[in-house]
Amino acid sequence: MAKIAALTTRAHRVPLPVVLSDSTHGDITHFELISVEIRDADGVEGLGYTYTVGAGGLAVHALIAKYLEPMLIGQDASLIEKLWQHMWWGLHYGGRGGPTSSAISAVDIALWDLAAKRARQPLWRHLGGFDPAVPCYAGGIDLQFPLDRLLKQSDDFRAQGFRAIKMKVGRDHLREDVERVRAMRRHLGPDFPLMADANMRWTPDQAIRAAKALAESELVWLEEPTIPDDVEGHARIVRETGHPIATGENLHTLYEFKQMIAAGGVTFPEPDVSNCGGVTVFMKVCRLAEAWNLPVTSHGVHDLTVGLLAAAPNRSYLEIHGFGLDRYLEAPTPIVEGNAIASERPGHGARLDWARLEPHRLV
Repeated sequence: MAKIAALTTRAHRVPLPVVLSDSTHGDITHFELISVEIRDADGVEGLGYTYTVGAGGLAVHALIAKYLEPMLIGQDASLIEKLWQHMWWGLHYGGRGGPTSSAISAVDIALWDLAAKRARQPLWRHLGGFDPAVPCYAGGIDLQFPLDRLLKQSDDFRAQGFRAIKMKVGRDHLREDVERVRAMRRHLGPDFPLMADANMRWTPDQAIRAAKALAESELVWLEEPTIPDDVEGHARIVRETGHPIATGENLHTLYEFKQMIAAGGVTFPEPDVSNCGGVTVFMKVCRLAEAWNLPVTSHGVHDLTVGLLAAAPNRSYLEIHGFGLDRYLEAPTPIVEGNAIASERPGHGARLDWARLEPHRLV
């Protein structure tokens, strides 16, 4: 038994090198990074982290420091399912999803990192293993980029080794979105995988109209066409357009994924390991999608997620997110000819550079 001896949590406000934009959050200048380190009685440490789009991070930090840490100290770190249930029901009445799921996610990721290190295996092998080379795409957060900058960004992505790209849609006029997607399609060529992300901008009727207008550009998927709470709206969009739909980054429980999948509202389930409940829930979503014969994709924290999709036979694409931590990681995820390569180091492989992060620390 490996008892949990210590838990340390930090919160940082991390500036972005350039201002990014989407249809929901507007201009984005920074994000909040909430990290968890768990050390067992043998001195083995596991790392987990989550993030917010600029607000709410201190609430997540407080949930971990004030509530989850006392629940976990002295517990057997190897009983991850048991600890997950303990955390879930311990925080359940105060709110399911939201900051609660983000807090549990960060801790759960750290526990899995610790478990794989104790097993002296990379996490993707510890989870069963499939293929360490995971197809990936560059996730542009570029709604307000002028067209020439948007196209230049796509050239930069390709030079970095990407073989698929996602762009933002959801501008004030659908005509603008259609023209920008059409220009990207011309620029990239007819067979280059291109996705578009509306960040929940539209009503179902608007999304149906948009999906039909964008069909000529043969997108791999249209992402988050409407709010995550509207399950039937998603089902209408899929049913009435036949367009592949990705959604899930704002679904924070396994049960929400079950409802969306069962309703026929998603083609590419898209969990974010940092807010869906951690590795424990992310892998359950992968298996749930597999049972429905659906390919799974991902959102955010790609340095953690690459090892999870490397263990999922039904994976499609890993998102390389615009909030990348490359500047603050000891070894960023390598991209080789369109594939992200999962680490062979024990654990998930991500190691934060605390010295570089320190100037941005909140608590």
